Amino acid sequence: MDHANHIRLSSAELTPAHLEGATIYGPGDEKIGHVSHLHGVGPATQVVIDVGGFLGLGVKPVAVPIGDLDFMRDADGSVHAVTAFTKDQLKHMPEHRDDP
Repeated sequence: MDHANHIRLSSAELTPAHLEGATIYGPGDEKIGHVSHLHGVGPATQVVIDVGGFLGLGVKPVAVPIGDLDFMRDADGSVHAVTAFTKDQLKHMPEHRDDP
């Protein structure tokens, strides 16, 4: 997928309503995960990405700073992000656990 012509999301659009469920693409343009949810507000926001698994089984949630993702909208209006992280790098990160 050529992301060059996709429209970058404004900072006002970096909200759960826009980002949850968005596909994350790695440096080789491969799908590496999906946004599960967000933690925090503003530049300190962490994006929780579900990585790996099959049909929802074996998925590992990991948290990365929102600044490490470039969120955009394609011609169909679908929101997605590109990152320099590979799937293997994300899989080797500590598992994110929501506080009870």
